[in-house]
Amino acid sequence: MALTLHFRRLSPAAVPPRRAHDDDAGFDLCAAEAAELGPGERASVGTGLALEIPPGRAGLVLARSGLAARHGIALVNAPGLIDAGYRGELRVLLLNTDRRDRFAIAPGDRIAQLVIVVHEAPELAEVTELAASARGEGGFGSTGRGSTGAVATSSKSQATR
Repeated sequence: MALTLHFRRLSPAAVPPRRAHDDDAGFDLCAAEAAELGPGERASVGTGLALEIPPGRAGLVLARSGLAARHGIALVNAPGLIDAGYRGELRVLLLNTDRRDRFAIAPGDRIAQLVIVVHEAPELAEVTELAASARGEGGFGSTGRGSTGAVATSSKSQATR
């Protein structure tokens, strides 16, 4: 049975979510209002749409790679998360990372993409100890930069060995 994503237009300028190709994971989201972002500025841009995401699923709002590559437009909270129970307007939090150029958005411009994902809602259990793992508490670069996954060591630490 096919999954249906119900949506409602809140503005005459709203463009229904659409995929460019049948096998695309993301639905294009378009602006329903004009906005202009100066270098380093951010803006909340309305899509003029409200969604009814099915239970057990969530919506992830992701950046458009072309906007990022050509204009430095990113999402402030990437990915944006839309819970199934939310029924308000879908707004996209854009950030202009370009250091020189302003970026103008017109109604109808594609500004982000929406992917619907299945999610689990596990029961929570507080414990005094967590199970051991190979990684342990290593994080934030602990696996290094090379393709082998070997941890890079600094020249200072090598000199003291």
